[in-house]
Amino acid sequence: MSEKVKLMIADDHSMIREGLKQLLELGGEFEVIAEANDGEECLQITDNLKPDVLLLDINMPKKNGLEVLQELKNRNSKIKVLVLTVHNEVEYLMKAMEIGINGYLLKDSESSKLKKAIMTVIRGETYIQPSMIPILNSKMLNMKNDHDKLESLTKRELDVLKNLAVGMYNKEIATKLNISERTVKNHVSNIFKKIGVADRTQAAVFAIRNNLVDIN
Repeated sequence: MSEKVKLMIADDHSMIREGLKQLLELGGEFEVIAEANDGEECLQITDNLKPDVLLLDINMPKKNGLEVLQELKNRNSKIKVLVLTVHNEVEYLMKAMEIGINGYLLKDSESSKLKKAIMTVIRGETYIQPSMIPILNSKMLNMKNDHDKLESLTKRELDVLKNLAVGMYNKEIATKLNISERTVKNHVSNIFKKIGVADRTQAAVFAIRNNLVDIN
């Protein structure tokens, strides 16, 4: 690539920004055209400047990285976003993917991985931290399995499961849904078989995991 890739770094630690800037500009293929130390400043700068790639931290004051990402998507921004974070929990990665990132890399990665990630997103491809891909695949498979199990439940079975998950007994569920206790018992048995659980606790965990009930 003949022209330098224009980068912006959004991170609330100045030493990290300075270190990244020196590291990335050393080879001559990248130019850091802007920096931001909080989410609001990041959004203000991206309004005026159009970097090719935004290196975005998640933990920032005023607006965190995920909020910045969501706002950029709401604005239909064309800026490529590479999340650069310490968070190796797959939930952060999945949330960022749901909003719409171009890349996700951990801060303890080698400099060569960072440069590779930047060039990957510039090409219009997605770069995901290699060590997180197996965990992501496993999580996605579990979500698909749960979705299939949920789809197998009838509306009445879902109603029973939701009430079971908040600790109601069969008799209480029967009264609430205006059905017989025997019918509730049959529904519970069918639910256990369909979602692959052995008891009410496991069924409740399944319901909570799939946001069927609110827990406070």
